[in-house]
Amino acid sequence: MIIDIKVPQLAESVAEATLLAWQKQAGDSVSRGDNLIDIETDKVTLEVTAPDDGVLQEIIKEEGAQVGSNEVIARLDTEASADTDNATAAQPAASDSGASEATDTEQVAREAPASGGNEPKQSPAVRKLLEEHHLDASIIPPSREDGRLTKQDVLSYLELRDKEQPAESTGTQTDKPAASPQAAPAESGSVPAAPAGERPEERVPMTRLRKRAAERLLSAQQNSAILTTFNEINMAPLQSLRERYKQEFEEAHGVKLGFMSFFTKAVVEALKRFPVINASVEGEDIIYHGYFDIGIAVSSERGLVVPIVRDADQLSFAEIESTIRDYGERAGSGKLKLDELTGGTFTITNGGVFGSLMSTPIINPPQSAILGMHKIQDRPVAENGEVVIRPMMYVAISYDHRIIDGREAVQFLVAIKEMIEDPARLLLQV
Repeated sequence: MIIDIKVPQLAESVAEATLLAWQKQAGDSVSRGDNLIDIETDKVTLEVTAPDDGVLQEIIKEEGAQVGSNEVIARLDTEASADTDNATAAQPAASDSGASEATDTEQVAREAPASGGNEPKQSPAVRKLLEEHHLDASIIPPSREDGRLTKQDVLSYLELRDKEQPAESTGTQTDKPAASPQAAPAESGSVPAAPAGERPEERVPMTRLRKRAAERLLSAQQNSAILTTFNEINMAPLQSLRERYKQEFEEAHGVKLGFMSFFTKAVVEALKRFPVINASVEGEDIIYHGYFDIGIAVSSERGLVVPIVRDADQLSFAEIESTIRDYGERAGSGKLKLDELTGGTFTITNGGVFGSLMSTPIINPPQSAILGMHKIQDRPVAENGEVVIRPMMYVAISYDHRIIDGREAVQFLVAIKEMIEDPARLLLQV
C-alpha cells in the first residue's frame, strides 16, 4: 500500500515551514517511527516520522522547500522491500512544470561505479557545498550508516572547523574531521580568513526562526512605547543559601539548584502585586491575566527561543528547575513542541550567562514587560557607612509605557530585589 507522507498540522499562526535534511532517501528501507526529515517553522523544529514499515518510494519535496500543513512531501510503500525496490523506487517526482529530473539516488548510483565506490556517496546539494568550500568528501564523517554524506554533515563539519580554527581557516580543505555529525544551523555566521588583499563575503539566508524573531522584535520596537529601568541586587544572601542546600536539594530532587527558580518565584510574587505588568494590550483594551505563564529565554544554535513555564505560581522550586533544564536540553536539539513556545504573560532573559553586565531587553509581544538578569560581579558598595565588596547583579525591566507607569515598573523591580536579597520572603510571600 502506498502511504502519503505529509507535513504535520502546523499551528494557526504558522503559515508555512521549511524542509531541512532528509534522513532517508528514496529506495531506503524504513521502520515505523524512523525520522524521515526535520521541518523548521518560525517557532520549532518538527520531526516527520515513518507511519509504518516499508520503503520510501519517492521524495516529492526536496530539502529547502517551503511547505504548508498536510502537504504531501514523500510516499511510502508498505509492501515493498529495499532489496527489490532500490533500483525502481527512486523514481523522480514531477515538478510543477510537469518535467522530471533524475533523483539524487540515481545520480549517486551512477557516480559510485565511476569512483570505484571508495568515496562517500554524495547528492547534488552535497557536491555543491563541497565544491564551494573546496572540501574533500573523504575527510567528513557521514552520519548515515550507509556512508552517504548529507548536507547537514557538511554544514556541521564547516561549523566545527570554523570554531576550532577561526584564525587559520582559509576556506580550503583541512585534514581534521568533525568530531560529530550534529546538525548545524543554516546560518554559518562566519567567513573564512582570506589571503592578504582579498575581501571575501558570504551570503547566507536567515533561518525561518531568526526571520520570525527579527519581525517580532522590530514590531515590538515600532508598536510599543518601550522604556527600561534598572536596579542592582546583592546576590550574597542567595549565593549563601544555594551553597548551603545545593547538595541536599540535588539528592532529594534529582536536579541542581540554580538561580532561575528563585527569580521565577520572585517574578510571580511581584506580578501578583502589580497585575498590569502581567497584562497585554489588544487593540484599545488591556487584557489582565489571572495566571502566570513565565517565558524563559533560551539560546540555541538555531537562535533564541522562549519556552513557557506554565502556571509557575503552582510549581515548586524543584519543578521549575527541572522544567527549565528540560527546555534547555531540548532547545539545543530542536525538540521543543509548538505549544511549549506559545503564549506566556511575562519573560525572563539572562544575558549574564554570556558575560553581559547590563542590557536593555526587548519585550516579547503581546507581553508588556521583560526582566533582564546579568552577570554577577564583585563590586564595592556602601553598607552601613562602610565600603564593602559584594557580588552584585544589575537587573533591568523593559516595559510598555502605554499601559505600565514608571512607578509600577520601579516598584516591581524593587520587590524582586527585596525578595532575592532576603529569600525568606519567597517562602513567607511577604
